[in-house]
Amino acid sequence: MFSARTGWKRAPNRLSTVVEARRRSGAPLIDLTEANPTRAGLRAPADILAALADPAALAYDPAPLGRRDAREAIAGDGRRRGAEIDPDRLLLTASTSEAYAFAFKLLCDPGDTVLVPRPSYPLFEYLAGLESVQVRPYPLRYDGTWHIDLAELAEALTDRTRAIVVVTPNNPTGSFVKGAEADALRALAASHGVALLSDEVFADFPLREDPGRAPTLFADGPALTLCLGGLSKSCGLPQLKLAWMALAGPAAAREEARARLEVVADTYLSVSTPVQQAAPAVLARVAELQAPIRDRIRANLAVLRDAARGTPATLLDVEGGWSAVLHVPATQGEDEWVIALAEGDGVLVHPGYFFDFPREAYLVLSLLPPAPAFAEGVARIVERVTKSA
Repeated sequence: MFSARTGWKRAPNRLSTVVEARRRSGAPLIDLTEANPTRAGLRAPADILAALADPAALAYDPAPLGRRDAREAIAGDGRRRGAEIDPDRLLLTASTSEAYAFAFKLLCDPGDTVLVPRPSYPLFEYLAGLESVQVRPYPLRYDGTWHIDLAELAEALTDRTRAIVVVTPNNPTGSFVKGAEADALRALAASHGVALLSDEVFADFPLREDPGRAPTLFADGPALTLCLGGLSKSCGLPQLKLAWMALAGPAAAREEARARLEVVADTYLSVSTPVQQAAPAVLARVAELQAPIRDRIRANLAVLRDAARGTPATLLDVEGGWSAVLHVPATQGEDEWVIALAEGDGVLVHPGYFFDFPREAYLVLSLLPPAPAFAEGVARIVERVTKSA
């Protein structure tokens, strides 16, 4: 009766069972996996919702690509990172997940393949699977800083590959695509007739400056390029459900992509009128909305860096985004580490395998939790790692 696409394993794992039992018992738990700003004490000013109450939103005039004024506001905001985007090259979606789904519909037939970074966010397999598309990983390498293994990426390309996904900065490694890597990716994609799909949702949150990085992959180079963004991360407003896709690359491929995506979007018309109506007013306050998030992640990263210094827990280099990665001794598996921390220390972290780290042992922490809880949680992690080493 049901499709193979939705035949996921849904049984709770050991960690979720431990966490649920702890919460039912009322025992405190410091959640260092929290990546929702609205649950991390980073709620936007209440008056930001006023823009949603504009009576003009009571009229429904569907536009498949999205309202023109909303697309103009998004294009204007893109100039902060050097992206000169024609509003006609923008498509609005209800989320970046939906943008991925639209991109896979555009580019792939059932059984085709997209290449995704490893380690990275685990949602790709679900998003691709729901479109009957396969994912194949290409590695990010770490040698004091992160970089794309371009040679292995090239080897992963086959005649069924339709897109190369990059996330910049990547989640959870926090690594940006560098300018030289961007040029190599465009050339490689063009030579194999595949598209680039660049997820830039965290791009507004660098943790240090680097003139060598590519602030965006939006450029009319030799490869069709689809760049994703959204209010969820850029403004810390996941509840407003507005994201976008910007089209770049050769004119012929770009225009064909736009025409096809317009039909896809017209089939769903998923973006609400009120959020499109509100987009210009929300984006006009982007600096105000980003400031507390930026302050929080930078302060917490400094605490983590100081706490880990001189201990067996090594903080991997992080350039941007909302996460950080600790390398801990592989004296036990990641499951043992995270369960011991949850049961014994009341601290919840992600194991590295959740993000497809190829070896053990890594712990992934969100940088969003309130400062006192974050500092206490980090202190408990460092204490356990030091005692266990």
